[in-house]
Amino acid sequence: MAPAAAPPAAPLLLPRRAASARARAASLVAVRAQPDTTSAASTSAPDPPPDFKPPQGFKPPEPKKFAVKEGQQGSVLGASLAIPLRLGTGVFVLGYSPSLVSPSEIPSDQYALEFGAWKVKEESKIGQCKRPEKPIEIYEFEGCPFCRKVNISSLLHLHFAAVILHVREMVSVLDLDVLFYPCPQKGPTFRPKVLEMGGKKQFPYMVDPNTGVAMYESDDIIKYLADTYGDGTVPIMLSLGLLTAITAGLATLGRVGKGNSYTASKVPPQPIEIWAYEGSPFCKLVRETLVELELPHLLHSCARGSPKRQEFFKKMGTFQAPYIEDPNTGVKMFESAEIINYLKATYALYPSS
Repeated sequence: MAPAAAPPAAPLLLPRRAASARARAASLVAVRAQPDTTSAASTSAPDPPPDFKPPQGFKPPEPKKFAVKEGQQGSVLGASLAIPLRLGTGVFVLGYSPSLVSPSEIPSDQYALEFGAWKVKEESKIGQCKRPEKPIEIYEFEGCPFCRKVNISSLLHLHFAAVILHVREMVSVLDLDVLFYPCPQKGPTFRPKVLEMGGKKQFPYMVDPNTGVAMYESDDIIKYLADTYGDGTVPIMLSLGLLTAITAGLATLGRVGKGNSYTASKVPPQPIEIWAYEGSPFCKLVRETLVELELPHLLHSCARGSPKRQEFFKKMGTFQAPYIEDPNTGVKMFESAEIINYLKATYALYPSS
């Protein structure tokens, strides 16, 4: 397939919703100043906020369909474990229904997956579901698949309950836009905020600005999202108890420790926007970096069957995920490996380390 044209200047998110999400994120983000190294520093003027610019000589790459960059094969393979182990949960939206049709049945200006001499017509129930006016807010981190809970009624009995992975899968199933605040271990910005808001440093923590609801506990969050923005049903792979927890844990083995620990960074004033979905290994790799750098990001979930795929295709002339738009630098780009390099070069305090 020929490379797509360069992305247009206009952002894909509706301006009102983007402004609302960015204003909310800006109210929570405080740019961290460098530590004082001399006694005189305490009486000097504070350091100015960092000036965010793309790396010198940076040029966004052209999107390449189904291409894996040299050296990225192992990472992609490890990030792909969730697809078979979780039976595709997070790959498809609610009520996903594909059918093979003749190419003539789908106009050329509409998004469709090509399958040999056929095209795949994709339908879903998302259009029948209530849509939140403002993005849901979730505090979490990529590398945490489990929480341990103590069952008081059974002495010394511990059972695993998968948490953050499951919530992200539900976000993809329901095709929700979510403002993620990453909380990696030792992260200085948003972990304390969760303690301040909810009284516990526990993850995930969800805030729905549309209803005023805030809660911990993945099972409760999933049920709330299903009842409020779905048809009330929870996917089978999110409701199997211990089996759900085991498969979620195994799904993380290929990326052990990734998306878990904080990397010293400069926090931008506005969240990075990303078009992605939980079932994609390429999207997972980018999210790991966003979390490690503690970069707030506004996710536009776009799993198979999502209406956002057509919106994206109409704007871009192609569809490929992940794709980011960074309002702090003006950069808009495809290609997961290059996105990761860009994020590290732009926001890591020590990009060469």
